Amino acid sequence: MENWQEWRKLKRADLIQHRESIAAEDHRNWSKGITASLEQAFPQLQRCIVGFCWPYRGEYDPRPAMNFLCAKGATLGLPEIPEDLGLLQFRRWWPEAPMRVGPYAIPVPDNTELLTVDALIIPLVGFDQQGYRLGYGGGYFDRMLASATPRPLTIGVAFEILRLDSVHPQPHDIAMNFIVTEAGIYRVTDLGLVAISNDECAAEHPLK
Repeated sequence: MENWQEWRKLKRADLIQHRESIAAEDHRNWSKGITASLEQAFPQLQRCIVGFCWPYRGEYDPRPAMNFLCAKGATLGLPEIPEDLGLLQFRRWWPEAPMRVGPYAIPVPDNTELLTVDALIIPLVGFDQQGYRLGYGGGYFDRMLASATPRPLTIGVAFEILRLDSVHPQPHDIAMNFIVTEAGIYRVTDLGLVAISNDECAAEHPLK
């Protein structure tokens, strides 16, 4: 595709509008399904440093999963965009953490400890059959993942209505390791998305 940037801009706006129009009951139920999979299929997260994102513009609401993992002993972080617009960084979050309003009016931890995450739960504006994500266009996650050594486990979260045939991935795009929707869990393979059960995923120990 020659003009992939314009295509993504238009598709991004369309998907966000579609997501924001989801009925409240459907959003609650779909979010519960994703949370259940995160809790049951990735027990290793309970022993790791996990990065989440505060819900924005109709995204999956991860706060129940955040509270669950925090209670189980995980260390959690939320992203912060540095003022110099450099690499995305994560600051420690817990239920009583001090918060401030960050860019785009998204709450962020107020000067808490900086973390290096083992795993990322990444909201997706859209996703495709090969496990690539359509984000908001800032490139923050792509730059962070490209520079990270070792690279954290990436778990994309989205609703099925946001699935696309292709996001027309570019050389800088990085596929997810897993994608979780209200329909279940998909492992990202060279052949595309492969549906697996919660038990299968838990047995794989994706985080060593």
